[in-house]
Amino acid sequence: MIIYNVTIQVQHNSAEEWVKWMQEEHIADVLSTGLFTECRLCRMLEQDETDGITYSAQYVSPGINEYNTYISDHAPLMREKGFKRFGNKFIAFRSIMETL
Repeated sequence: MIIYNVTIQVQHNSAEEWVKWMQEEHIADVLSTGLFTECRLCRMLEQDETDGITYSAQYVSPGINEYNTYISDHAPLMREKGFKRFGNKFIAFRSIMETL
């Protein structure tokens, strides 16, 4: 199983709108690709929140092939939607993990 982790720091003045967008639109869009089975959205604690609030979205994929398909076929459009809506009000760092 693969976990695609996206860590996002969102500016304070956009955080509430961003969380709502994630919960009501973006996560559903990602899951609708059929390449992930679930997603967990978390607020990271004990972080320096001077520049914004940090969140982690963890998408669970059955395997690396599904993840790679998402990255090549779907990720560019998904990222574009986020940038169109929130511009430079967030920064993101992505990583993948394999469960043992």
